[in-house]
Amino acid sequence: MAGLRGRALVAYLLVCTVWGSTYLAIRIGVEDLPPLLFAGVRFAIAGAILGAIVVAMGDHLPRRARDWRVHAVTGLLLLLGGNAVVVWAEQFVESGPASVFVAAVPLWAAFFDVMIPGGSSVFTWRVGVGLALGFLGSALLAGVTPGELLSSDLKGPVALTLASASWALGTVYSKRNPTETTPFSGAAAQMFIAGIVMTVLGLVLGEAGQWRFSASGLGALAYLVVFGSIVGFTAYAYALRHGSATIVGTYAYVNPVVAVLLGWLVLSEAVTVRTFAAMGLILGAVLMIQLAPKPREAAEPPRADLLTRRSIPAE
Repeated sequence: MAGLRGRALVAYLLVCTVWGSTYLAIRIGVEDLPPLLFAGVRFAIAGAILGAIVVAMGDHLPRRARDWRVHAVTGLLLLLGGNAVVVWAEQFVESGPASVFVAAVPLWAAFFDVMIPGGSSVFTWRVGVGLALGFLGSALLAGVTPGELLSSDLKGPVALTLASASWALGTVYSKRNPTETTPFSGAAAQMFIAGIVMTVLGLVLGEAGQWRFSASGLGALAYLVVFGSIVGFTAYAYALRHGSATIVGTYAYVNPVVAVLLGWLVLSEAVTVRTFAAMGLILGAVLMIQLAPKPREAAEPPRADLLTRRSIPAE
């Protein structure tokens, strides 16, 4: 099977659940905190804390200049181009349409993983159908029509499209450029670098005067630092190291399901038959992709040199 197993599967499930809960925290925090500074401070603090934990546990931060460069590019693509742009775009697009654009991440990841040489994904009809069903399920869950997407302020849709593509490109770039660091050390470097860049950009754009201290805003920031960043991003880095970009990218289909369930439990938001139908479609699509067989393994007959190949550790 092409799906994740063991610790990689646990890490993937953590990403699905933890990042699904961050929608609520971001929505609360952005009411009092400007988007770039909000995202920048969050990731700079999380990167510093995780880096300190890494060193205290006997691990080490990146040592080679190349590794720092790879983590800097990855962090900027994922966190500045992806996460911070989404926070900014939600000033112009409601959460429903926004979730549909963000749910395009697996489509972009599959595209880049197949088109850029060196990928581990095999794009079969089953994977293609699963990606399409997952995207349709996300649109159904959000209750968004094509007309509503087209009638949105263009700044939001364009930014969200670029954000989804940037996150997917960062995911594939990370897979293509392995480093001599652990997922924890790499995640710390990526968050800290991207956090500092975003904070500087926020200050240059004059967001400091928009920062309002409030219990809800600081609580949202603290939750995102611990769970959204340290737990979630580290789990994402670990799952990505042990699985293909296409499979790991399906977390974006599961996040809205978690967000809707939390809204129902915490905020008593309405859950309808359409909601359950959309969830079934999304989870079915994820299972279809996770359980898809690898055609390469089925097509290749056993050969003597496979014994040598097994001695090479997996990435």
